[in-house]
Amino acid sequence: MDWKIELLAVPVTDIDRSKAFYERLGFVTDIDTRVDDAIRFVQLTPPGSACSISLDLNLGSRTKPGELDGIQVVVADADAALQQLRDAGVDARGVEEYPWGRFAYFTDPDGNGWALQELPDYPVVQPS
Repeated sequence: MDWKIELLAVPVTDIDRSKAFYERLGFVTDIDTRVDDAIRFVQLTPPGSACSISLDLNLGSRTKPGELDGIQVVVADADAALQQLRDAGVDARGVEEYPWGRFAYFTDPDGNGWALQELPDYPVVQPS
């Protein structure tokens, strides 16, 4: 049986501000609907990704805005990704190099942390 991660909740304080931020990065808005006066469900997908994010405001996440750290996204070129972030007005940092890849980093308006990883040129190990 396959287990697929398809949605990650990102805790935010302001849906409109966060939605505009992620759209500036090229995320596509899949759903933006108000459930009731307290709940609005917004789902966005990064370009080329099979996994989306939901902007979590009053949806029940135990994680507070700014506490989420370590969302990792694979990119083809960390230098180009860093430049794309900076061109979008994001205060991004990097590129840091490790044996397991090259990384650029940024945070969203609430302080949630993201890492963009360019994978090293090594064979991918298939599960047995």
